[in-house]
Amino acid sequence: MIEGENTYWTTEISPDSYARGLGLRELWQKRYLIWLFIKRDITVQFKQTIFGMGWYFISPLFTMFMYIVVFGKIAEIPTDDVPQPVFYLSGICLWEYFSTCLTEVAATFQTNAVLFGKVYFPRLVAPVSKIASKLFRFSLQLSTFVMVYLFFVLKGVELRPNWYLLLFSVIVLIIQGLALGLGLIISSLTTKYRDLTNFFGVFVSLWMYATPIVYPLSYVTNPTLHKIMLLNPMTALIETFKYGAYGAGEFSWSALGYSCVCMLVLLVIGIAMFNRKQKFFIDTI
Repeated sequence: MIEGENTYWTTEISPDSYARGLGLRELWQKRYLIWLFIKRDITVQFKQTIFGMGWYFISPLFTMFMYIVVFGKIAEIPTDDVPQPVFYLSGICLWEYFSTCLTEVAATFQTNAVLFGKVYFPRLVAPVSKIASKLFRFSLQLSTFVMVYLFFVLKGVELRPNWYLLLFSVIVLIIQGLALGLGLIISSLTTKYRDLTNFFGVFVSLWMYATPIVYPLSYVTNPTLHKIMLLNPMTALIETFKYGAYGAGEFSWSALGYSCVCMLVLLVIGIAMFNRKQKFFIDTI
């Protein structure tokens, strides 16, 4: 405070609003840092590599061929009369984006420990930038799906895209929210309990098989198991994309709304836990 006739306060302390309590206002004020982190993440990914961006095309194709052999040829799991490459790639692209974002966000405190200990900035910048930077990789992998999709269309295979495909941006947004919210929760827990990292790796692997990626949801004929599958928020997202892209799968507004509610709940809890843990992070490690 400066004394005199025109006295004023240089800093004003007021009760936190809900947005300020979650650190969203500060995050928005430092949004330029997110862009800097995004450029850093994308640049680092291609340093000292042979194929560069080619890996993003190769990875989903290798996974697709493995699924075709194991689940298509050996296990003979149906794909709702959709060509196997199209069916598998539609799930692979979305799941890899989700799992990669989730893994990167969950390791926020560990991978940024040195940086967090040297300089202050809104810590949420780091996980949010990871979610955004992985969009570049996701777009390349999605282009692989589009090329394979068009290949079968030109061959005369009947695929039935419809207006529900316009929900794609909503699907991606919910996936980002789920990955960010759950990742922040895991990051907050594994900071103190390091052995939970091992459980997390197993959890993500099992979660994939609980999501209709290598099999259609219609393949689950047991009513009880079918309802349990719908409790997985990723199920509705994968099925909605499949339904919009080629007319197979199951679509439900209530299931999609459930995924959205799960995303919002996890996001609020995750940000709150992350903001609380960051105050004691340096002392914990």
